[in-house]
Amino acid sequence: MSTEYKAEQIQVLEGLEAVRKRPSMYIGDVGVYGLHHLVYEVVDNSIDEALAGFCKGIQAFLRPDGSVTVIDDGRGIPVDMHPIHNKPAVEIVLTILHAGGKFDRDSYKVSGGLHGVGISVVNALSEWLEVEISRNGNIYHQRYEQGHAVSELKIIGQSKSTGTTVHFKPDKEIFETVEFSFDTLSQRLREQAFLNRGIKIDITDEIHEKNHSFQYEGGISSFVEYLNKNKVTIHEHPIHLLGSKNDVDAEVALQYNDGYQETIFSYANTINTREGGTHLIGFKSGLTRTINEYAKKNNLTKDISAALSGEDVREGLTAIISVKIREPQFEGQTKAKLGNSEVKGIIESIVGDGLEQFLEENPQTAKKIIEKAALAARARDAARKARELTRRKEVLDSNSLPGKLADCSEKDPKLCEIYLVEGDSAGGSAKQGRDRRFQAILPLKGKILNVEKARLDKALANEEITALITAIGAGVGQDDFDVKKIRYDRIIIMTDADVDGSHIRTLLLTFFFRYMLSLVESGHVYIAQPPLYCVKKGKEEHYVYSDEERDAKLNEFGRRSGTHVQRYKGLGEMNPEQLWKTTMDPATRTILRVVLEDIVEAESTFSMLMGDKVEPRREFIQQNARYVKNLDV
Repeated sequence: MSTEYKAEQIQVLEGLEAVRKRPSMYIGDVGVYGLHHLVYEVVDNSIDEALAGFCKGIQAFLRPDGSVTVIDDGRGIPVDMHPIHNKPAVEIVLTILHAGGKFDRDSYKVSGGLHGVGISVVNALSEWLEVEISRNGNIYHQRYEQGHAVSELKIIGQSKSTGTTVHFKPDKEIFETVEFSFDTLSQRLREQAFLNRGIKIDITDEIHEKNHSFQYEGGISSFVEYLNKNKVTIHEHPIHLLGSKNDVDAEVALQYNDGYQETIFSYANTINTREGGTHLIGFKSGLTRTINEYAKKNNLTKDISAALSGEDVREGLTAIISVKIREPQFEGQTKAKLGNSEVKGIIESIVGDGLEQFLEENPQTAKKIIEKAALAARARDAARKARELTRRKEVLDSNSLPGKLADCSEKDPKLCEIYLVEGDSAGGSAKQGRDRRFQAILPLKGKILNVEKARLDKALANEEITALITAIGAGVGQDDFDVKKIRYDRIIIMTDADVDGSHIRTLLLTFFFRYMLSLVESGHVYIAQPPLYCVKKGKEEHYVYSDEERDAKLNEFGRRSGTHVQRYKGLGEMNPEQLWKTTMDPATRTILRVVLEDIVEAESTFSMLMGDKVEPRREFIQQNARYVKNLDV
């Protein structure tokens, strides 16, 4: 490597070259998330037209060739020549970073597309992109390849309507996968339909012949009802709060249920701010202050020594916070956190005034909400004491870890993994078969507590959960868990391939989702894939993972005499060598990473599967019973 560092070594990446060189800077990554982000960027432009009052309908199509088409009935991207760049405006928008109508305060009052990089980034990262614009009574068309215009903008027909059609195919040279998920995109589009009252959004998967149509006249109140559909609510209808000040339009919908989890989603200009921001801080502050003031005024918390905490008043709460701002300040292009300082006070004021009025007008509901918060306060104190017993010490020694944990010798968490194993028998085989240098084993006895139906204090009294928290070593709970402190980079759930094993796996995933969410979000949770069968013929031995693989192997052997099939009903039926060879050896095993594609749908699914309401679960079983492959009877 040359040690010289001169002017000629300074590279200047012009146009969209920088995007193709470092795509993750613009779309997060080049995996599944980044791929779908391309569609979101295009749809967000159409949503911006809806926010401006010019778009009523959006259609998305997944084409058989792997391309995507997004159509809207907005004004259409301008096609006239730009006075400075001497190119059609649409070409500038698609080929130059930080170019667009979002910088002009008159074109868009509010917009999610703040930086002017979205559609140009999609163009840069596509094998090809074609745009069709209906405007001025004409239909205009232009084609691009890898970000460069390969045709002139030309009129190809006439139209009495207006709108934009963007048709693109992601570049397989850039992305790890170019296969879109209909379900992932559907959840995002459903979310947008909730946030934009009345707009109609359709998505069609031409490959699998599936389609959805979303339109919600109730807006974010309908969103809250959707999230609470599998829960028992304390009051019938969501509380809807609305206000506007200093170019900030704020809307909040909230409803309490009898569960123990809080579910809050925040949005700025319809962008999901996953990491929250000033609007979320303002909401929480206004909620806590208003409920405490009402409780004190009406003498409803006389048996509690201190004021209700924010955690107490948010127990069982489902809420949507949506703000629309002329000039939002997002942290980064992926817009995960809102930074506008003025928003905090505006939201706090709107929530305080509106909620105070609701509580005064609905005293019975107010009493139920405060009684629930008071119970949460007492449980929180018990949980705090239990949590302290499981909190990770500054220096972990052998005495601080659960007795049944077989830890590994490696001390660097990035090199370590832990298997959460169903049962002592399988745990014993795993302990003998593992690589002690980097693999830890924690056997779990029976089924852990269903935390969907229990408060944290009860969960922390459960021996198996306590052992799990202590072994992982990063705390527990929304405000206490720190993913940076985990003792293992991979947490691998290894259960039997039967109904009980599936249930235990679901219970563990429910616990992680509710109390260690960032563990799942950052990709540290995996599912082991033990074999279902061992097919033997003579000295040949093959492990297979499905009935189809078994039949294929038997056909390969010709189903002759001497062929033997062993069905593994449980991990305990495998000796340590077999367990290592099939399920634990990094060179030969298959493990599935748990990916949180859509937190809204995950929230709904865990509530449905593990919550108190029986009807949604029965309906789910009836709809999906025909897909069951392995049924224990």
